[in-house]
Amino acid sequence: MIIVDEEINLLLNDLLEVYGYDFNYYSKASLKRRVNRLFALDKFKDFNEFRSKIISDTNYIKRFIEEITVNVTEMFRDSGFYKELRTSILPALGTNPFIRIWHAGCSTGEEVYSMAILLQEAGLLQKSLLYATDINPAVLEKAKSGIFPLGHMKSYSENYIASGGKQDFSSYYTANYEGGKFSPELRSKMIFSTHNLVSDRSFNEFHLIVCRNVLIYFDKELQERVFKLFDESLGKLSYLALGSKETLKFSDIQTKYNQVGREKIWRKVK
Repeated sequence: MIIVDEEINLLLNDLLEVYGYDFNYYSKASLKRRVNRLFALDKFKDFNEFRSKIISDTNYIKRFIEEITVNVTEMFRDSGFYKELRTSILPALGTNPFIRIWHAGCSTGEEVYSMAILLQEAGLLQKSLLYATDINPAVLEKAKSGIFPLGHMKSYSENYIASGGKQDFSSYYTANYEGGKFSPELRSKMIFSTHNLVSDRSFNEFHLIVCRNVLIYFDKELQERVFKLFDESLGKLSYLALGSKETLKFSDIQTKYNQVGREKIWRKVK
C-alpha cells in the first residue's frame, strides 16, 4: 500500500493543527517518499491507523519527525568548502571583537564541531559563539553529546586533512566504547536550541550563517522566506554559506550579496 497525495495533505494539516509543525512548503516528492518509507517500516495496516497514531501518540510523533526530516551529515563534508572558510572567511571574521555563527538545520552537529575545530586552529574559538539549531529535538540531543561513531573517524580525518588541517585529528576526541567523544572545550562555545525555519523568527545578528543541504528540501516559496530570515539575521559584510546544490542566484535578496570564490559562500554587501 502507498500513501497518496491527498492523504499526505491530510497528514500535513494534522501536523500543523495538532503540533504546530508546518511541512506544507517542503518538496512534496521528497516528503512523500520519506512518509511512505516510515509507513512501510513500521508496518501499519492502513492509512487510518497510521494517521491515528500520529495524532494521538506524542512519543510516535518524535519518531515521525526524526524520520521525515533528513539528517545526513558528516565532519568537514566538502573539504573545499572548509578550505575556503580557513583561508578567506575566518581571517576576515577574526577582525571582529567577537564572532557569532548560526548553524541552521545543524542535524546531529558534525558540521558545528568541524567549525569549532577551525576556529580553535585559527585562534578564534574563545571569542566565538556557535548557535546550532534544528527542528528535531532528538538530533539536537545527539549533537549536544559530541559523540560520533568511531567507524566514521577515518573518513572524517581524511576530510579534515583535505580541508587543510595539519593536526592529528584524533587529538580532538577521546575514543571509548560509545564512540569518539569530542573535547569539552569545543563544546563549551556551542548553544543548541530547537528552531523551525518555517515558522520561527530571527533571534540574533550573526557574522556567518551556515545552512547546508537544508533548502533543497523546501519549495521555492519557502526558500524565499528562509532567505529573507537569513538576510534579516546578517549584519553588513557578514557571510551566508549554503550547500553545494543550493544558490542565492534568482532569489529576491541576491543583489545584496557577492559570491566569495568558487564555493557556495556569499558576503552581504548592501
